[in-house]
Amino acid sequence: MKLFRTLPLIAAMSMAFSGAARGQSLVELFDVAREYDAGFKSVHLQAQATRLKVEQAQAKLGPSVNLNLTVNTNSASTTYVNTKVPGYTDNTRGYSAEQGTVAASQPLYRPADRAEVSQANLQLKLADEQLRAAEQDLMVRLSQAYFDVLASQDTLAFVQAQLKAVAEQLASAKRNFEVGTATITDTREAQATYDLVVAQEIGATNDMRVKKMALDQLVGTSGIEPKPVALNAMPVEPQPANVDEWVATSEQQNPSIKQARIGVDVAQLEVQKADAGLRPTLDAQLSYTMQNNINGNAASGALDYRVGVATAALVMNWPLYTGNALNNRVRETISLSSKASADLDNATRNIAQGTRAAYYGVVSGVSQIKALKAAEESSLVALEANKLGYSVGVRININVLDAQSKLFDTKAKLAKARYDVLVGHLKLRQVSGSLQLQDLQDINKLLAP
Repeated sequence: MKLFRTLPLIAAMSMAFSGAARGQSLVELFDVAREYDAGFKSVHLQAQATRLKVEQAQAKLGPSVNLNLTVNTNSASTTYVNTKVPGYTDNTRGYSAEQGTVAASQPLYRPADRAEVSQANLQLKLADEQLRAAEQDLMVRLSQAYFDVLASQDTLAFVQAQLKAVAEQLASAKRNFEVGTATITDTREAQATYDLVVAQEIGATNDMRVKKMALDQLVGTSGIEPKPVALNAMPVEPQPANVDEWVATSEQQNPSIKQARIGVDVAQLEVQKADAGLRPTLDAQLSYTMQNNINGNAASGALDYRVGVATAALVMNWPLYTGNALNNRVRETISLSSKASADLDNATRNIAQGTRAAYYGVVSGVSQIKALKAAEESSLVALEANKLGYSVGVRININVLDAQSKLFDTKAKLAKARYDVLVGHLKLRQVSGSLQLQDLQDINKLLAP
């Protein structure tokens, strides 16, 4: 991705930077943010959980084996009503039984479970798209915070430079008033401008502090000093230079559209699951039960014996009547499937609109930078002319102050526009679904060493 083209230093835009000698690059901070940002970590952990759900769904179609063990102890009392019968007397006898059962089952026909497996695989794809979207969102959020800090540093530097220039103009106005070559009005106008710029410096300082706090919070580290953008770079327009190609790319690659498509497929499978609830299920079952009786049982004599029973069965379950609950469920899922299709249409239209807005935003930003560059040069010429006119008496102090204000305001807007174009390129690639780590690495090449 070529966001800027390198030009000779003589053609570079003059900017003021206040970065540290050893700053952090965008890619370095992104590696840190991936490990710290709670939102990204949440989506990543959700994707891991979804992968486990796929195995859970597949297990429903495989065999299952259960072991059941039972040990019981009993006491039986025998009382004879006719006590005159010889050889029969009342007695109490204890006995126990030990039983173990191994049962295996293999589903043969379970359409609802098969649909659930397909849904689980789609949910896995959905989780992957959500993770990709979260990663792209983190790239953009970090880049925005990164360049917000740089823009605030530049604004503060320009305000401080303007404050120095206004202070010099104020001192000049006072000297001229003392020697009688200027009126008190010049001094008061210069003082008013100086006080205004002091207030602007206070606001710019606080804005820079807030922007740095936002970046520090995003990466979980304090004292971050972003590397400034190199001065020998000029912005370029998006490539390809055709908005329809970007829209077509977004319709194919944008994570939100992909998620909406998956949502349609999941909803259709939900209809199949609901419809399968009206159909029979068929399972094959095998079991073997071994029972060991010690001292007989209540009906038999006091003899130890063992019984083993093997069972093979085909079990069919067919819901014949459920109070129309299953039929209503089918109708509900059909409505939800139609809703998912409508959500897809809505996402496609919104993404197309967002892609066009992002594209034209970058194109407009590039044009704005060129215009501001020309305005900067014109403002510098106008300032020098006003200074010369003031020195020979054909211009007044307020003219010089206005020219200074316009120059530094243009410089600040120019610096901000450059950062906006950089972030705009990333946002365009994000909405088109093509944003990746390489794009951050390309921006890293534009940072000052």
